[in-house]
Amino acid sequence: MAIKTFKRKEIKFLLNMEQYKGLMKVLVNYMDPDEYCVGGKEYGIYNIYYDTDDSFLIRESLSKPYYKEKLRIRSYFSPAKDDDKVFIEIKKKIGGIVTKRRVSMTKKEADIYMKCGIRPRTEKYMDEQVLNEIDVFKKNYTIKPAQYISYQRMAFFGKDDKDFRLTFDRNITDRRYDLSLGKESYGRQIIRPDQRLMEIKISDSMPLWLSKALSELNIYKTSFSKYGKAYKNFVREQADESKGVSIYA
Repeated sequence: MAIKTFKRKEIKFLLNMEQYKGLMKVLVNYMDPDEYCVGGKEYGIYNIYYDTDDSFLIRESLSKPYYKEKLRIRSYFSPAKDDDKVFIEIKKKIGGIVTKRRVSMTKKEADIYMKCGIRPRTEKYMDEQVLNEIDVFKKNYTIKPAQYISYQRMAFFGKDDKDFRLTFDRNITDRRYDLSLGKESYGRQIIRPDQRLMEIKISDSMPLWLSKALSELNIYKTSFSKYGKAYKNFVREQADESKGVSIYA
């Protein structure tokens, strides 16, 4: 198994195609594509978010508390097979600073661990520490698979600062059924085809060239949670159904 830890600020923006194309013209001068995105390529990210029966974790998150946390399983394959690598991630936000810790294992091991609590074997101290943290999370909350979210991502790293990362997500897809990474990616789109969700991930301040480009292109930060948006759509649909109204988001 492998572990990665991240601690950073994450700033989000919702771009139209004109803004996206304009920013890309500037971006190539200061950033390099991720190794999986050379030549304009994208890669898929597929997630199962865990929550309580009453959706406490996402409701708490949407209230914008000083501290919030979530747990998900992530794969870079769709559909994922039992022997494919997946990541169980705990993500916490404390006063605007995001910390993510994750541990990798096979999909089969992750399914068994999340359902039965049986840990995969590991001799690595840090792996055990993350698994201990996940166990505490599971003890604090009675959780189950609650939300599927997938998207296509293009990612870049700063040429002079590898800790500076910028991503563009499209085709953000959600569903609240067939909650398995072993299923194909399908469902409802939660942003328009002509939009891109951009995230700037930094450990320090935003570069001056980027601040200038955002201002010139009239790009402003927004509060956007993929799981949060999917959950609010779900709640609205439930309310509309109770009133006998059909609506599509």
